[in-house]
Amino acid sequence: MAKPRIFVSSTYYDMRIIRADLERFIKELGYEPVLFERGHVPYGNDKALEDYCYREISTCDIIISIIGGKYGTQSKDEEHSISQKELKTAIDLGKQIYVFVEAPVHSEYRTYQKNKDVEGFKPVSVNDSRVFEFLEEVHGLPRGNPIHGFEVSQDIFSFLKEQWAGLFQRLLQEASRQREITIIEGLKSTAGTLNQLVKYVSEERTKGDSTIKDILLSTHPAFPVIKNILGVPYRVIFYTIEELEDLLSANNYNYDSDSGPDSRDYDDYSTGHGIKVSSRIFDKSGRLKVIRPDEWNDKLITTYSFDSPSIDDDIPF
Repeated sequence: MAKPRIFVSSTYYDMRIIRADLERFIKELGYEPVLFERGHVPYGNDKALEDYCYREISTCDIIISIIGGKYGTQSKDEEHSISQKELKTAIDLGKQIYVFVEAPVHSEYRTYQKNKDVEGFKPVSVNDSRVFEFLEEVHGLPRGNPIHGFEVSQDIFSFLKEQWAGLFQRLLQEASRQREITIIEGLKSTAGTLNQLVKYVSEERTKGDSTIKDILLSTHPAFPVIKNILGVPYRVIFYTIEELEDLLSANNYNYDSDSGPDSRDYDDYSTGHGIKVSSRIFDKSGRLKVIRPDEWNDKLITTYSFDSPSIDDDIPF
């Protein structure tokens, strides 16, 4: 069963006890913690070690960032520490983020804001003023990310329990409304098709069967199936094999050249899932065939799972 993957980001030595407490807390909830020191990040030999941490964030659902008084190891971009770059990567990827700031740092941050331009001002809660500079950057982000002070691990646990309970309740509400949304979308699609047919009958009879074919193609039953599998918010349309492959490639699915003549398989190695598209929905020239909704068979487009290729582990810390 799939579990939420939760990446724990922080400097290591000063936060190792907090990190261990968080690992136990996440496991007790039945979720999957991701911590580099536990070997949860697969390392290769073709990139810098920190790049594999950033790449692993793309496979996680939630990022917990712990900010304390230590700046940490400098990243290769020389603008941020590695833990700061992890948080920036999560923000760029649009991940669900929770930021926790150690109480002394959280308290002195306001003092820093008022005195940062005062000559001779030296903060006492951090070993590098760039910690406060990064906090300013996080506070100034346009989208909201919870930032919460803490003294002990229990403060973090209590906050996360409340937040995740709220997320779960919202998910249940959205699931209960999904059936209604599906019905409404179906009615909209049917109404749109009927309107097009009425227009054809009343104004475009002279164009013959080509107009009906165009209408049926524009509402092809394969389009909502692919849209649902990809989970994209926009309308899905393709009229050839090449256009389908471009769409799937843009969503991290790669064509499997070993698939047989009866289907075309597309694999997403980051998730271990694939999409099987029957060759019967295309003609010999690779163009999409006209298929009415009552002729559609759910076996024409299906999904499957496979084992992702493993990467040798090599813990650098």
